[in-house]
Amino acid sequence: MSSMERTLVHKSPDAVGKKILLKGWVATVRDHGKITFIDLRDRTGIVQCVGSELPKVTPESVVEIQGQVVKRPEKLINKDLDTGKIEIQIADFKVISESRELPIPIDNDGYKIEESVRLKYRYLDLRRARMNKNIKVRSKVAQYVRNWLSEEGFVEIETPVLTKTTPEGARDFLVPSRLQPGNFYALPQSPQQYKQMLMVAGFERYFQIARCFRDEDPRADRAYGEFTQIDIEMSFITQNDILQMIEKMFTEMIYELFPEKKILKSPWPRIPHKESMEKYGTDKPDLRENKDDPNELAFAWTVDFPLFAQQTKDDYFHGSGNAKFAPSHHMFTAPHPDDINLLESDPLRVRGLQHDLVLNGYEVGGGSIRIHQPEIQSKVFDLIGFTDEQKKQFSHMLTAFTYGVPPHGGIAPGLDRLLMAILGEQSVRETIAFPASAGGFTAVVEAPSAATEEQLKELSLQIVKKK
Repeated sequence: MSSMERTLVHKSPDAVGKKILLKGWVATVRDHGKITFIDLRDRTGIVQCVGSELPKVTPESVVEIQGQVVKRPEKLINKDLDTGKIEIQIADFKVISESRELPIPIDNDGYKIEESVRLKYRYLDLRRARMNKNIKVRSKVAQYVRNWLSEEGFVEIETPVLTKTTPEGARDFLVPSRLQPGNFYALPQSPQQYKQMLMVAGFERYFQIARCFRDEDPRADRAYGEFTQIDIEMSFITQNDILQMIEKMFTEMIYELFPEKKILKSPWPRIPHKESMEKYGTDKPDLRENKDDPNELAFAWTVDFPLFAQQTKDDYFHGSGNAKFAPSHHMFTAPHPDDINLLESDPLRVRGLQHDLVLNGYEVGGGSIRIHQPEIQSKVFDLIGFTDEQKKQFSHMLTAFTYGVPPHGGIAPGLDRLLMAILGEQSVRETIAFPASAGGFTAVVEAPSAATEEQLKELSLQIVKKK
């Protein structure tokens, strides 16, 4: 073929009467003997190409097509395609890479295909129109949030992924240190401690589209192992400031990126935790008027959570065995100023300045005003049963707070779950390019896998098999 510049499919209707070069995948082949119709797909769309005496080609092969752009007769216009008013008359045809028969169909929505098979062949599953759209929408949402926050004076700061294991209420993923044998890093459950120290550092407005890691049991609305959150922290603000800002950002985002969606109520309802539990039986109520309407978005806030819950033997929490209380949110959440005196006499009645963002029955974000007084932070550590040794694991924060810490707070909407709720998907895995399965297996690369004896020796580790 000639060295002419490639034209993207969505630009082909602008080139009627001209010869163009297209490159992409064969979406479908319809062989009518002497005439063959090929639907060519690239990242921008699909266009019909027609030629005679073409070499045999299998669906999903990668090809180059050079040909004339012509208008279709009125009666043959395909109104389902953006390129439906034209077609390409093939002059030259080249197969760049031939495809074997696919192990899964990709010309449907994929919901009826076993998920483990879809995840094993995820690079094919992502060619599916629905999945392709979901991943592109995810990119647009992340970019919109990044631009919006930057315009509002937030500084994007990356925080370490190799960090310290601290008792925060969920299982850490541990990473052995080669240079310090016997010691371990932890992958961050969230950037919580770093973002609070950034407030001490004086940045005042921080954000990060952050990867977070928790060894938790999987659910439909929670990805196993890792997830992404829009991490936001601010100084010199109130809880109301946080709620108003998030409402403004997401309302404008929905209006621009999802014009077909309707936000049910504005301003968003703010429901005290006790009222939500008594009225709806949950702290994340689905307030949609018509739950069968995928374009209805019912945002709400749940506020006035109890600061503590009664600790049970089933809690995965690292306090001492004598602890009576577990933090409802996390141990850095500030108590309501009207309830501070109850920390001594009746901790279970203390409200926390926690706020959960709810959308269509899912908790899609959580945050709080943080404790900035070292003495109150120490008291909370005592109430949840931390030993002196466990308190030392947070000495970096307690020390930082002695050098002038501003009142601060924030929120961390989960990008995966937010998209799941907006798009009406039933699992966060439908919004993630390469998620782990419900059993924690990343099938597309067969992870996790065993380490070699050489790797274990270098890390001073030995595998002990359970009996």
